[in-house]
Amino acid sequence: MDDKSIKKLVEQYIDLNFSIEKNVVSLIKGQICGDLTNDQQYMLRYINKVEICTPSELAEIFNVKKSAITAIINRLWDKGLIKRTRDEKDRRIIYLTLTDAGKEVFTHSDSNIHNLVASFITQFDQAEIEAFMKTYEKLNTIILAAKENKLGE
Repeated sequence: MDDKSIKKLVEQYIDLNFSIEKNVVSLIKGQICGDLTNDQQYMLRYINKVEICTPSELAEIFNVKKSAITAIINRLWDKGLIKRTRDEKDRRIIYLTLTDAGKEVFTHSDSNIHNLVASFITQFDQAEIEAFMKTYEKLNTIILAAKENKLGE
């Protein structure tokens, strides 16, 4: 493939990625209950999935500084959506879990998001969905490898 073709594909990818990301973020925000941000919803999703985690784990998973995680955790705690529990052996370690209210908000928002995404997916036939998911997973693998290589420098 020549440089001109690659440049055209890169421009097309950047334009599509920007449009999709901007619009999906907006659509998902409309499905989230209460006054949660998308980041807060993703934090609730992660905590719900693993059931218990630490702020350091969240910072690593979401690739943000611990100070940013602290701010999000404080807001979720203020809303009564997460519980903080100190480790009995090492009081410096804090464990995060969802409260009943947090589980309820997450479940309702997640259901709304699921319905939204399902409305997109059902517009494709099975072969298109499988090809897209395979390609998207491959792109994710390539990006994660590039990120690891950059971190290892």
